[in-house]
Amino acid sequence: MNPNTDLSRRRLLRLLGATPMLPIGAGTVGAMLAGCGGGDDSPVTTAPTPPVTTTPPVTLSSVSFGSMNAPTLADAAAMATTSVGSTMSVSFSDSSKLDFKLSYQPFFITGDLVPNGSGGTILAGGYYDINNKAIIDTTVAGKARQFFSDSPDGTSLLTVPNANVTGVKGNTVFAVVQFEYTTWAQDGKTDMYGKLPSPIAVLTLDQDPGTGKLKLVKYHNVDTSSVNGLWITCGASLSPWGTHLSSEEYEPNAFTAAGEAQFKGFSKNLYGDETRANPYNYGHLPEVTVNADGTASIKKHYCMGRISHELVQVLGDNRTVIMGDDATNSGYFVFVADKEKDLSSGTLYVAKVGAGFSLDPAAAAAPLTWIKLGSATSDEIRSLAASIKATDIMDVKTADPQDATYTRVAANGRTEWLKLKPGMEKAAAFLETHRYAALVGASMGFTKMEGTTVNLKDKVAYSALQNCQSSMVAGNALNVPGNGISIPKALNAGAVMMLSLKGGQKDTAGNAINSEWMPADTRALLVGEDIDADALGNTANPNRIGNPDNLKFSEKMRTLFIGEDSSQHVNNFLWAYNIDTRQLSRLLSVPAGGESTGLHAVDDINGWTYIMSNFQHPGDWGGIHANVKGTLDPLIKANYKDKFGAAVGYLTGELTQFKLAKA
Repeated sequence: MNPNTDLSRRRLLRLLGATPMLPIGAGTVGAMLAGCGGGDDSPVTTAPTPPVTTTPPVTLSSVSFGSMNAPTLADAAAMATTSVGSTMSVSFSDSSKLDFKLSYQPFFITGDLVPNGSGGTILAGGYYDINNKAIIDTTVAGKARQFFSDSPDGTSLLTVPNANVTGVKGNTVFAVVQFEYTTWAQDGKTDMYGKLPSPIAVLTLDQDPGTGKLKLVKYHNVDTSSVNGLWITCGASLSPWGTHLSSEEYEPNAFTAAGEAQFKGFSKNLYGDETRANPYNYGHLPEVTVNADGTASIKKHYCMGRISHELVQVLGDNRTVIMGDDATNSGYFVFVADKEKDLSSGTLYVAKVGAGFSLDPAAAAAPLTWIKLGSATSDEIRSLAASIKATDIMDVKTADPQDATYTRVAANGRTEWLKLKPGMEKAAAFLETHRYAALVGASMGFTKMEGTTVNLKDKVAYSALQNCQSSMVAGNALNVPGNGISIPKALNAGAVMMLSLKGGQKDTAGNAINSEWMPADTRALLVGEDIDADALGNTANPNRIGNPDNLKFSEKMRTLFIGEDSSQHVNNFLWAYNIDTRQLSRLLSVPAGGESTGLHAVDDINGWTYIMSNFQHPGDWGGIHANVKGTLDPLIKANYKDKFGAAVGYLTGELTQFKLAKA
């Protein structure tokens, strides 16, 4: 073998060992090594590791992503599926560089029959009642079938010590996937949003050690009966201790739920009785622990506030948790657990926003101070939820009672007048959290506060505002003067905020907060841009973020990943933003009318890096789709089970070229 080609091959192996390696085709690696004179050697069968060498170690310098163009009707097929035309470039300390072409690999489309691990099959995304019996859609005569979701959302990829699942030939990896809702019954007319108990599943995946490719070998539907079922599970995150932190979004209104068709439908489908479900059992934080055999257990943490949990992010001390609150008149909430890696008891705080709040990324940050709402255990609040009525906690009026003992507030997108019952502070703090936070003077003025994530190295958290309108806009009926959140006009396309995390803070009563990771201020990092409708129909600039939702940060890649839930982009996108170079790159486009969900960036599982990505409700048409609907609707129907199916999957990479430093 020519010593120069052997040296090149060794250098390439060293680079691959230092690379955040997305799952890759084995043939691609082999071909590249053959090009370095390594074709006669044994094939690479494990994730590459640097050989023993006396030369200085090669280290990762940076990762960047090359942006794809937004699809147009010139390629209608690309608009009707998950389209990927982006690249990833990895640079090293010796000036070498590797380039990868990205693509998308789904595990399944919801509604597929997938392996159940016992030799049979199970319906992916299927719905089950409190007794784990399939919930049947009978809206089309003669075509009864089990309901399945078109809206997969929060996903966590993880490993479990001593995992042992039949059918796995390589490494055992698990994914926990939750399904937020289903949009329509199969008749296409019956609205099912929020009327079915959200399923959650554990996928057992066989990881090829040599390529990182994941193959589904078992789908397990988690039994949620012990937590009274799940309500509208949206985003999710992986805890530092390896559990899946779920969510329950848009907590049901306990004062009105008994008379609402949505909640009665939920109760009927879950229990077979439209009066049985207790609204105080929903709007909490579920936690899923995966077992070594690919099954799982679940619990709900009632002590973290009953808000519109989009998702939570545990910060660097394994105790402090920042929470997304996806509501109108939402706020920044933080929970500080009493013990590390245990969310079953702690203290709940809500922010007051100081002067200077702005959506201008060049503006200074606005300071945050923290109101203590209360301390509690999950068990005591769960007991309260079972024994108390909404009217035991407070009086709520929707019209001015002309009574000075009531306080006017804006909560959950409504103006209300509240009066707390004596001794009900704890119950209000943990079961009527939005109303109580407004009552005690918190800054409850954000709109649609979605995903949260953390950059541990820089001690910065990121929070997505899907849109900045109504309660955020000065003069709007839902805007509360003096609460610190006031912008001169709406920015419907939304923004990503950044929050610096610090210790040594005190709450507004002067008591020390036992955390070194409390958000101290907030400022805009990235903002969208509203535009007049373009030729395709976009009402937000397609080359900037639009209505950000999912957020995940990769420490190794120094990259913030942003998934959209946009009614302003004809196709929603997944973006990568390098926080050092400030480069924004479009990674993929989901089917038109769909939402980018399930985002999870995993830096290292057995030497491989993963970017998980799902989408929801393809072909869910709005006004912006008038110019494309006629062309795309039949394509999306053909791709995704008449628009009842949606994908769960991940990004892959193919090594396309390399540049080696001179010997």
